[in-house]
Amino acid sequence: MSVVKPALFALLASVLLVGCGEKIEQFGGPTMGSHYSLKYVAGEGTPEPTALKAEVDGLLAEVDKQMSTWRSDSDLSEFNRLPAKSCRAMPAAVLELVRAGDALSAESNGAFDLTLEPLLDLWGFGPQARGEKVPSAEQIAEVRARVGHAHLQIGERRLCKDAAVQVDLNSIAAGYTVDRIAARLGELGVKSYLLDVTGEVRAAGHKPDGSPWRIAIEAPRDDHQVAQKVLPLDGLGVSTSGDYRNYFEEDGKRYSHTLDPQTGAPIDHRLASVTVVDPSTLRADGLSTLLMVLGPERGYAYAEGKDIAAFFVTRTDQGFATRATPAFTRRFGEGESP
Repeated sequence: MSVVKPALFALLASVLLVGCGEKIEQFGGPTMGSHYSLKYVAGEGTPEPTALKAEVDGLLAEVDKQMSTWRSDSDLSEFNRLPAKSCRAMPAAVLELVRAGDALSAESNGAFDLTLEPLLDLWGFGPQARGEKVPSAEQIAEVRARVGHAHLQIGERRLCKDAAVQVDLNSIAAGYTVDRIAARLGELGVKSYLLDVTGEVRAAGHKPDGSPWRIAIEAPRDDHQVAQKVLPLDGLGVSTSGDYRNYFEEDGKRYSHTLDPQTGAPIDHRLASVTVVDPSTLRADGLSTLLMVLGPERGYAYAEGKDIAAFFVTRTDQGFATRATPAFTRRFGEGESP
């Protein structure tokens, strides 16, 4: 599985040692073509870092084997190779994400779509891409005939398709994985942590000194990380989508990896990034992509209407402008300075 999204990054100056034997342990590693990290408060009753890392790595490997479109032996890749009018038994997790994608697609009138892989390949962003290039209108039209949630059906533990569609879960799989790991941490007695999987972040509890975990929303720059806004988190997931990390340029025009399902082409508006905060990291992950597709005006109206906590960064002729939804402002106020 390969995920390229703008990063949210943790603000943690050092490992803290505070009474009662509590301290912050941390580890991480490669995953999904990117990386993950976990910082957690260790004390009496919490697993040793080596044991906990083995648990986390096992969950990550399981998700990769089920959902990666970058490895040919994954469950999802095997489904994607099937012809039209085929079915395959799929892991419950894959079916759960397809249902979640279906709901987001229905809620947004098709602005969110998990079947865009052939279009991603066509534009040069997918696992079967043959170089980044602008395709012809005829090529886009041909591929769009094999795109659409309506072509998918879920039976009893099976995923079926009536056209040769291919499913790509990258827009929600990392958020799902964060929630899955967080649930396991709770089962193992880890109550306070900051977890980041490929830029999808979730935090719970507090650090040993009583202060909250804080993450920084990254400013939309492709040269280095700059914090734009700092948020304290407890029991929330955060996801940022943007157009400034994965793109190509042709004839002076930038083409983003975020595609609009209704045009079959990269988004073409001034929204540079959008961050969503939600109790479900899976939903935050999907909503950040959905709002990125809709753009600064339609996306803001959608988020405001559905009471989504979202923070928009838009390009203007004078630089970047920011705008937070009422739900975001109620939760965080003006935020903290970097």
